[in-house]
Amino acid sequence: MNRLYILIFICCSILSCEAQKTPVLGETDWQKEQNAQFKDASKSPLKDKDRKVFKGLDFFAFDSTYVVNADLKRTPNSEWFKMKTTTSRESEERIFGVLTFQLIGKTFSLNVYQGKELMNEDGFKDYLFLPFMDDTNGEQTYAGGRYIDLRIPEGNTLKIDFNKAYNPYCAYNEKYSCPIVPRENYLDVAVKAGVKVFKK
Repeated sequence: MNRLYILIFICCSILSCEAQKTPVLGETDWQKEQNAQFKDASKSPLKDKDRKVFKGLDFFAFDSTYVVNADLKRTPNSEWFKMKTTTSRESEERIFGVLTFQLIGKTFSLNVYQGKELMNEDGFKDYLFLPFMDDTNGEQTYAGGRYIDLRIPEGNTLKIDFNKAYNPYCAYNEKYSCPIVPRENYLDVAVKAGVKVFKK
């Protein structure tokens, strides 16, 4: 009889532990992926003290208004230059092209960049980097601007999903070296999409 009680106690304990596991939060698959990464000690940019109390990033609600199709004007003869970062490191980049698109009734253009070092890494040969600033910076979003990851398209159109705009890692931990958003990549509009400012 005692053995039965022990078995019941073990089963209840296991079920209780499983019930206490916090589900990964997020409205979209991308948001859930971001939160899972931030919880993972091997991948998270968070300091240990912040990760231990981390529940989830603060996102704007998904809004299809901020998913746009952009015309890509490639700049194959652009020169490599040293992009400044938040540390003394400089990142060797070039303007891969100019993206022109409509957002909230206005036409905007942003430079999209290609990193020299990343081109030689597995999985990043076709990687493009879109840093930008907008009118939410310093209030609703990180003061230094945000980034979007893109891939080189086959044609001359590229989808930009501002719902996937994320903060540079230095927004969470000053040990990281993050490219500074070039002045020309400022959008004169409030982009209420993507990751909000991180509040410790």
